[in-house]
Amino acid sequence: MITIPYLTALTTYFSYGLLFAFGQLRDFFRKIIDWWKGSNLQGYAPICLGLEDFYIRRLYLRIQDCFGRPIASAPDAWFDVVERVSNDNNKTLQRTTKISKCLNLGSYNYLGFAAADEYCTPRVIESLKRFSPSTCSSRVDGGTTMIHTELEENVAKFVGKPAAIVFGMGYVTNSAILPVLMGKGGLIISDSLNHNSIVNGARGSGATVRVFQHNTPSHLEKVLREQIADGQPRTHRPWKKIIVIVEGIYSMEGELCKLPEIVAICKKYKAYVYLDEAHSIGAVGKTGRGVCELLGVDTADVDIMMGTFTKSFGSCGGYIAGSKELIQYLKYTCPAHLYATSISPPAAQQIISAIKVILGEDGTSRGAQKLAKIRENSNFFRSELQKMGFEVLGDNDSPVMPIMLYNPAKIPAFSRECLKQNVAVVTVAFPATPLLLARARICISASHTREDLLKALEVISEVGDWVGIKYFPAEPKKEQREEDRPKLE
Repeated sequence: MITIPYLTALTTYFSYGLLFAFGQLRDFFRKIIDWWKGSNLQGYAPICLGLEDFYIRRLYLRIQDCFGRPIASAPDAWFDVVERVSNDNNKTLQRTTKISKCLNLGSYNYLGFAAADEYCTPRVIESLKRFSPSTCSSRVDGGTTMIHTELEENVAKFVGKPAAIVFGMGYVTNSAILPVLMGKGGLIISDSLNHNSIVNGARGSGATVRVFQHNTPSHLEKVLREQIADGQPRTHRPWKKIIVIVEGIYSMEGELCKLPEIVAICKKYKAYVYLDEAHSIGAVGKTGRGVCELLGVDTADVDIMMGTFTKSFGSCGGYIAGSKELIQYLKYTCPAHLYATSISPPAAQQIISAIKVILGEDGTSRGAQKLAKIRENSNFFRSELQKMGFEVLGDNDSPVMPIMLYNPAKIPAFSRECLKQNVAVVTVAFPATPLLLARARICISASHTREDLLKALEVISEVGDWVGIKYFPAEPKKEQREEDRPKLE
C-alpha cells in the first residue's frame, strides 16, 4: 500500500477542503439567484443531486479539458489529438480544426496491434467484406459465425484452458458473468482494488461480498478462515460456494498479482479462483500468455480466467476461459451471450490474427520481438522515472506505471503542460482512485522506439520539476558519478 508523506497528505487535504468550501459558497449564492428568478419546475425533485453532482460541477468541470480528449488517428505510438476551446469557463468544450501530433502514453496498445499491421489488417478487411461490420443478432440467434467459433477455440488454446466464450465488451464480461456464477448463499472475496466491473458484477450477484487488503495473501487467508467459521449471515449455514477474485495486473497500480500464494491459499480452503487478466494477457510472459506463465502458475489451478481483447490484441470484447462444463453452462445462462449482439466479425478476426502473430504462426518472429520490446521498454522507462525522483508504482515487466501526483492542482498542471510539449498522458483522480492518491498513468507500448521514450522522459522530467512531483532525490547521472570518483595516480 502507498505511504503518503505527512506534508503531502496535509496539503492535499487542505486543497480539497478549499475547493469544497468555495464550491459550497457558490452553490449557496446560486440557490439565492434561482429563488429570486423563480423556477418552472416547482414540485419536481432534482434529477442530479448529492456529493457526486457537486463533485462534477465544482471540481471535475474545472479540469475536464484534461479528460476525454478526442483523437483523429489510430492510437499508435504517435497520434493526432484534436484541440478544444471553451468560452464558458470550461463548462463546455468545442472542438477546433487544429490537430496536434502527440506521443501516446495513454492507450492500452501494449503490443502495437491498434495501428495497421502487415498481417492482421488485410485479413480484417477481407472479413469485413465477407461478414459485414455487425452480425445484427445475438449469439444464440443468427450471431454466431465461423469466425466466432474459431476465435473461441484460439483463445482457449492460447490461455491453456479446455474451452472459452467471448463477448462484445470487456466491461460486461465481468459485470454479467459474476451474477450468473454466484447468487444468494455464495461468498465473493474480492481484492480491495479490483476494477469497477468486478465490483458491479459482485454487487449484482446477490452473493455476500467481503474484501481483503490489496495483494495481501495473509489477509486473504484470515478473511477466508473467519468467513468459513462463521458461515452465512444469520443462519450460519455453510457457504454454497466461495470464489476469490483477483487481477493479473492492477490497472491503476501496475502491480502484478501474488498469484502463486493466492492459489495455494484457495486450494487449502477449497475456494475457486477467478483471475482477471485484462491488462496482463498478451502483455507479460515469455509467449504473452499472462501472469500464469510469468509467475509459473499452472492454468489448471485457476478455475476461471477472464481477459479482454481491448489492450494487447488491438480489438474489442472479452472472454471467459475454463472447463467445458463451465463454458457450456455460461452459454445457456449468461445474458451477455443470450441477448447482446455478438462481437463484430472484423474485430474477432483482428484478435485471431493478433494471436497468430504472437505465437509466430504468421511465419515470422514479429510476435516474439514485440513481447521482448514491451518488456524492455517497460523496464527501461520505469527505471528512468525512478532515477529522476518520481514516485512510481508497480512491478517490473508491467507496462502500466502510475506516477503519483497527490495534490488536485497538480492533476491539470501536469496534464496540460505535457500536452503543450506534445506528450499525451492520462491523469486519474477520485472516484477512480482514493481521494488522496491522484496519479498520472503511463502505458508503454512495443511500438514505442527508444527515441520516443527518451523524448517522453525529457518532457516528464521537465514538467515534473515545474509541477513539483519529484518526491525523492534524483539519482546522479553516470557522468557525474564518474567525476566524483577519486582518481588513482
